[in-house]
Order: sequence, then C-alpha cells, then structure tokens
Amino acid sequence: MIWIIVLLFVLFFLRVPIAFALGISSLVGLLMSGTDMILVAQKIFSGIDSFTLLAIPLFVLAGELMSVGGLSKRLVDFAALLVGHLPAGLAMVAVLACTFFASISGTAIADAAAIGGMLIPAMIAQGYDRRFASSLVASAATIGPVIPPSIPLILYGVIASVSIGDLFIAGIVPGILMALGLMLYTYYYGVRHHIKGREKMASLKEIVLGLKDALLALMLPVIIIGGFRFGIFTATEAGVVAVVYALLVGFLYRELDVKKVAKSLLESAVSSATILFVIGNATLFTWLLAYHNIPQKISAYVSAISTEPWVILLLINIILLIAGTFIDTISALTIFTPLFLPVILAAGIDPVHFGIIMIVNLTIGMITPPLGVALFVTSSIAKINLAEMIRPLVPMLLVLLLVLLLVTYIPELSLFLPRLLG
Repeated sequence: MIWIIVLLFVLFFLRVPIAFALGISSLVGLLMSGTDMILVAQKIFSGIDSFTLLAIPLFVLAGELMSVGGLSKRLVDFAALLVGHLPAGLAMVAVLACTFFASISGTAIADAAAIGGMLIPAMIAQGYDRRFASSLVASAATIGPVIPPSIPLILYGVIASVSIGDLFIAGIVPGILMALGLMLYTYYYGVRHHIKGREKMASLKEIVLGLKDALLALMLPVIIIGGFRFGIFTATEAGVVAVVYALLVGFLYRELDVKKVAKSLLESAVSSATILFVIGNATLFTWLLAYHNIPQKISAYVSAISTEPWVILLLINIILLIAGTFIDTISALTIFTPLFLPVILAAGIDPVHFGIIMIVNLTIGMITPPLGVALFVTSSIAKINLAEMIRPLVPMLLVLLLVLLLVTYIPELSLFLPRLLG
C-alpha cells in the first residue's frame, strides 16, 4: 500500500489542494481495500473531535485580535528603540519585530503580513533593495511557528501525544537562535552596503518608556508559559486566556471596536476551518497508513539504512526539507509525524526534541519555492515577482539551515529549558 503515498504526492504535483489530495488518496485506498466507507465520516470527525485542538482556533483568534489591536505597531516601535541605531537599523528592527510578534501570533503568515505591511514600504522608502526587504521579512516570519504560542507545536503535541507545555518551552531557544542568526547577517549586510541606522542610540529613558508601551503585548507569552509551568491551565485554557487578554489589551489601548472584533472573528473562523479540514482528512489518511502498517515498514526501511540516530535525523531532515517546498506546514505535520514517530522512538530520540526539529525544518519550507507562502505575502507587499527574491534569499536560507543543524544535533538547545523548569 506504499502506492497510497505515491498517489498523494502525484496529486500534490498536480496542484490539487492539500486537504482534497489527502481525502482523494484516502478514498481510493479504502475502496481498494474493500473497507466500510462509513469510516470516512468516523475518522474525519474523530480527527477534529479533540479538546486540545480547540486551542488552534482560540490562538488564531487571539493573534487576529492582537494584530488589529495596535500591538504590532508598539512592538515595532520598541524594536526600533533597541536596534534602530545599528547598521541596517530598520532591517534589524524588522527581524526583532517579527520575533516579538511571533510571541503573540503563532504563525508565519501573520508575522509576514503584520510586520511586512508596516516595515517593507518603510525600508523601500529609505533606499533598501525591495528584494532584500521582502526576503528578510519573509525569513524572519519563519520564527513565528517556533516561539510560543505556536499552532504547529499544538498540532504536533496532539498527534504525538507530547506535552504542549514542554514543546512551547522547548521552542524558545531555537526561535531566539533563528532571530540572532538573521540579525547577524543583517548587520553584515548593513556594514557591507554602508546602510546606516538612526542617527543616535536611544536613551535609557526612551527604552523604558517604549518597554512600558509594549509591555502588555510582551507579557502574553510570559503568562502562557507561566500558566503551563505552574499547572494553572492547559493548552486549550491558555487559548481562552490569550483571547480574553487580547480583547482586554485591545480595548485598553482603544484600538479595538465592535467592527474590528467581528472582522477578527470572521477571519479567524475561516483560517481555523481550513486548518481543521486539513487535519480531519489527514487523520483519515494516517489511519489508513497505520491500518496497512506503513509506518512500521518505513521504520524498517530506515533502520536497514542505519540505526545511528544522527543518520536517521539527517535522512528525515532531507525528506522534510524537500516536502516543505510544496506542502504547507500543517499538512506536512499531519502526514509525516505518524510516519516518523515510530522511527525516532526506536532510535531513542526525544519526541519533544524531534518536534522542534520538525517545526524549524518545515517553517523553512515557508520561504522555499514553489510553495513558499511567506514569500507570496511579502512579494505582494513589495510589489515584486517571486523569482526576483531568490538571490537575496539564499544567504538567509543558509543561516536558517545552520540553525536547523544546531537544533538537530545539539538536543540541549531544545531540552535545556523544559528540564530546567521541570
């Protein structure tokens, strides 16, 4: 039944939408197996009938409310106070602002749209190459799904039966490494091209006032991580806390009104429905694979190549990097997590560590053509063709691939904080 996977990838290449490709492959597999078709409804429903998965629409809504509630501008202003005086200061601000916004959005697309919408036109107005500006914001947006709260980490935790709190904490250091790597490259770019930042460094008083203005936004990840650490709430309850907090902060800043809340509800409902539709179809597909023992067969194939954990992780990374070029993160997680989980467990690899590897790997796919959804967002803002972004994008991709290697082969980068916090 390996041909089921082959059929799925053929449908991908034929540009069939991911959810429908999963559903069609599953239906063909069930029909060929002579299985009762009532399983279609049962498995799709069971795939989304999860209390923990409620966290996804809740965090999507919280991100929407934060985005329209004036928090993104305050985060950009605070980032400008911290690094705006450095070479390529505005570009440095873009990376740091994406990192800050990642802690409230949970998705790369939201990061690219919110920060890119403000800073790409500003960078172009200051004389930056629009290809560099759009590539940088797209690359920095990949930090969104790594730093908590993260929608892909919630999904991985549900599929792999791993603590979402541990995953959230484990994503902090890798996310910071991604930000530091991109900021170092941006600094080098600024020095090489003689791009100056603001005239003088912000005073301590200005930084304190900026922090005060952005503090409410920066407190959200602290509240969520603290709630997990002390057992105050679960992942789903954290989503509720995030929504309530986003509403309170938005109205406190007087940036939210009834119309904006209604629009956020509608947009988050559409986004959540899309994600859950993919998850439902993927559940049916992965059940079919498990029914035919395909994960075990793949585990045996990989073990026949090597039983060394570093070789297994290298092979998995290569597969995921290729898959990420044409499969979105959510779909790839639902397909590959059940396939690779038996392999990494047999090799003695920590599932929390592996979850971070998968997320970092697949988010890189968000800036690799032909899919590269973050590239589509920023290229439309910069009003350039996607092909024009390839050359300036290459060094940024290399930086992120270096971080992926570090995260893959130094497990403590992911596991240090969860172990420290118990």
